[in-house]
Parts: sequence; structure tokens; C-alpha cells
Amino acid sequence: MDHIRAVVVDPNVQGRLSLKQVAAPSPLPSEALIRVSAISLNLGEVRRSLSADAGWRPGWDLSGVVEKTAADGSGPKVGARVVGFLPSGAWAEQVAVPTHSLAVLPDSVTFAQAATLPVAGLTALYALDRANGSLLNRSVLVTGASGGVGVFGCQLARHGGARVVGVVRRAEREKYAREAGAHEVVIGDDISLASQFGPYHMVIESVGGAALGAALNMLAPDSVCVTCGVSSSPNVTFNAQNFFRVGGAVLYGFILFHEVKTRPVSDGLARLARLIGEGAVRPPIELEAPWTDIAKVANDFYNRGVPGKVVLLV
Repeated sequence: MDHIRAVVVDPNVQGRLSLKQVAAPSPLPSEALIRVSAISLNLGEVRRSLSADAGWRPGWDLSGVVEKTAADGSGPKVGARVVGFLPSGAWAEQVAVPTHSLAVLPDSVTFAQAATLPVAGLTALYALDRANGSLLNRSVLVTGASGGVGVFGCQLARHGGARVVGVVRRAEREKYAREAGAHEVVIGDDISLASQFGPYHMVIESVGGAALGAALNMLAPDSVCVTCGVSSSPNVTFNAQNFFRVGGAVLYGFILFHEVKTRPVSDGLARLARLIGEGAVRPPIELEAPWTDIAKVANDFYNRGVPGKVVLLV
């Protein structure tokens, strides 16, 4: 196969994304060739596609079947059902993926479920791993609790034995946080209302702005606040004196592409896939559609703020 179809930025079409013929991938010795079955959308790659140059290929999350094993003998074998992560270009019929970024799926995990895991799932999982000690009987605050990272964060924290408080902006989003395991849900832009359920041993904060400033005033001693997004604003004001007087509180800047430099993606994906297979975690799929609808779905996802995850079937 000399050419395959892939999602490519095209400024001349509505939505700027279309399916085009591109050269088939040529795997490096440490890469397996994957026939893609499903992909999922994340805000970062969709946002970048709005300004990227013509020809740029977005896509981080994928699931599918191994068509050719890595030449160096590493990774899963031909026919294995896998989930994978790429820094770009995952939205294609075929992709070459480093074996350290692949995990084999349990039989009970669907391709659609698996496709939600790489960015949203790993972000929530690795953020919670930053907690100082066990989450059992500790309070965890999750902002943006109806989004992909937030829903995974609520579920994983609840699974770890934490008392979970979720924050959502709109009342109609409360159900997503509740279904994900949040014991309490705060609604609105003013997250200071969550202080009544604190202080918090762990915070996953993806809103930025005033939300992050407020979260830093709700921390318990020896706690961690992981900031992983700025959907509201990148500018934050907080009371530094109150923050350091807590004692041992840490503000941790999280970006997945840095984390995976030292933490094998395959390990995290395998952990998440196992939890889904066991029924401990439910992927927050809000919409499934064919990948031929990529432009419309991406536009709706970006402009309407679809809760949970959007999965496209290849």
C-alpha cells in the first residue's frame, strides 16, 4: 500500500480538516504498524488545527490492530488489539507507533473505549500519581469535572478510595461528575464554594485563572495541586502567604508530553485498559461518529464544549 487516507489540515475547506491521500507510514525498527480502528478528539489538537499550516496532521489518540510487528522484536505481535499514543498524525488508516507507546487491550475493552485513554486517561492517571501517599479517605478536588480528564479523574480518585468533589460550570453538566463518582458537585465559575468540603489533599485543576487561585487556598498540609489546563485564563492571582503557610503544599505544572519522557506510555495505558476491563472505570464517551465527519464533529467539539469524549470510528 503506497498511500493511505489521513486527516489533514486544509484551510480551503470548511472546518479546516479533511481526509486526504498521504504516503503510507514506514515504521522504524522500534515501531509497530497499526491498522487504526478508532480515534478520539482532544481540545489541544483541535485548537491547533484552527491555525496550523496546510498539510499538518493532527491526532494523539488511537486504537486498532497490529499489522506488522516492530523489526527489533519489541512490543505486541501481529493481530494484537492495541491502544496507542502519538505526538501527531494518529488520525489515519495506518500509523507507525513506537512500541513503548502501545498497550494490548483486554478482550472486553472495545476500540472506542480504548481510544479515549491516551491523553485524557493518562493525564488523570499520572496527575493522581503525584499525590503524596495514598488517596484513601483523602479529599480530592477536580475542576472541569465533566470533561474527559475530569471524568477520568473523578473515577480514578474514587477508585483509589478518595472523597471526590467535582466542579462544573453549568448545572446540566452535574450529572457527568456524579456518574463519574463525585461525592459532591459545585456548580458555577466560583469554585471557592468547594472550600466547605476541603481542605484537599489533591487537586486536579484544568481551568486556570480564578479557579486555580481559589484552589491554592483550599490545600491541606503536604498536598499537591496539579495544574494541567487553562480553559478559562492563563493568568492567575493568589495569596502566596496563605499558600506557603499551609506547609508542604506543592503546585505542579503538568503536561503529558513532558511526563511521558520518563514514564512509559505503555505502562499507563495498560493500567487504564485493565481498569476498564475490570469495570472499575467507564470511558466517558459522549459521541461516536464516522471519521468522515471529522470537520463537523471537531467544530462542534470546540465551539459547544461537548462533555466527556468524542470518538470517531475509522
